[in-house]
Amino acid sequence: MNYMQRQTGWLIAILGIAIFCTWMALPSTNGTAIDFNFDGTPETVINQPLGLDLVGGLRVLLAAELPPDAYTPEELQETANSVARRVNSLGLSESTVQVQGNNRILVELPGVRDPQQAIDAIQQTALLEFVNFSGLSGQVAQFVNQPVLTTEQDKVIQQRRIVAEASGEEFIDPSLSSIVNQQTGLPFETVMTGGGLSSAAAQYDSQNGGWLIAFELSGDGREVFGSYTAANIGEPMGIVLDGVLLSAPTIQAALPNGGVISGNFTQEEAETLALQLRSGALQIPLRVENGATVGATLGQQSVDLSIRAGIIGVVIVLAFMLIYYRALGIAADLALFVFIVMNLALFKMIPVTLTLPAIAGFLISIGTAVDGNILIFERIKEEVRNGQPLGESLETGFQRAWASIRDSNTSTIIICAILFLFGQTPGASIVSAFAITLALGLVLNLFTAVIVTKTFLSLVTRVGFNYIQQHKWTLGT
Repeated sequence: MNYMQRQTGWLIAILGIAIFCTWMALPSTNGTAIDFNFDGTPETVINQPLGLDLVGGLRVLLAAELPPDAYTPEELQETANSVARRVNSLGLSESTVQVQGNNRILVELPGVRDPQQAIDAIQQTALLEFVNFSGLSGQVAQFVNQPVLTTEQDKVIQQRRIVAEASGEEFIDPSLSSIVNQQTGLPFETVMTGGGLSSAAAQYDSQNGGWLIAFELSGDGREVFGSYTAANIGEPMGIVLDGVLLSAPTIQAALPNGGVISGNFTQEEAETLALQLRSGALQIPLRVENGATVGATLGQQSVDLSIRAGIIGVVIVLAFMLIYYRALGIAADLALFVFIVMNLALFKMIPVTLTLPAIAGFLISIGTAVDGNILIFERIKEEVRNGQPLGESLETGFQRAWASIRDSNTSTIIICAILFLFGQTPGASIVSAFAITLALGLVLNLFTAVIVTKTFLSLVTRVGFNYIQQHKWTLGT
């Protein structure tokens, strides 16, 4: 009986976990907003993302415009992170962004309503530059809304030239139509890029009308921008976006903390630019290699039928365990319920985007959870048939079954890891979702098949210990 009493603490903990996970798994638990970005944009953190095959949307494959040896894998990953921040800021928090190979980024946007806006937002480099226009007070007005060549733009153009020459493609030099510094015949000097910004937000100018972008500077940006503006009071400073001069305001005072960007923006233009600036300029310029609007593979009726079929399947499994293993089956059914709600809760909290392969992986993991319980129960029945007391049979059965459960689940988890890595290659991303949900279920099964089942079984046997001890048929023997 000491064995049974030791399970009381686990029972309380498991009941608490089960109640919390059940609440999380409910469809009505959806929409708790917390500002994780610290930029004033709430982010829904309790929400079940659904994949393209369930709700449809947009799939875009982006390719780097630079040769692979011109950047590092870390820079490609950071570019993918910037793309992810942009699409999330568009309200597409259920999107998936992943690096494919050494020069591509795959973006999937379930439920997207405006494909072109999404493509524009994630593809544009949004290279913002504060440019030295000192000594050009009388000429700068004629350059507004015209392409100008800066030192930063010149670097990008030279990199694109290398790519075109390496691939044998014709290269059209955009700098030929850009304005250069007429005093030197060279590109205008870039003082600071948008990388020095810490935040940016679209605001309406109530005094002059129109939209502008208010920005704040980060550590290094404050020093560079503050020193430059302090030394050039009374001189124009160009604000250039992707090679086009938006405006050239005269510096009135030192600006160590930030300022505003004007340029006759519409509200949509100001909001899109602010989104791009606060999510970071792309370190690597990207082009759309292909993009397609994807319809939902399953209609709502098919989804409802699939859910109904899944519920029926789980009920049949629960009934089988109860009928065949009886008292042991009660513990197995309770443990399986905890296993299911823990998985569903984690799908929301991580979050895991549910696709058809992901759902398949989850259903298979339910089968592995049942299989683990069967191994344990058969061991317990074997010990009881050999004349072991009930308490010792339970302990021995779990100990001897644990090695088999551990090894089988570990080997399958290794296979899931291989599938996940395979899913990182172009065209095979659908495999990753299957691997993730299956591996997650296998890891949870190591907990539920031993700790949870063991705890519930101690409860069942504690309540009916004498009756079960005298009637071995209640164990399915």
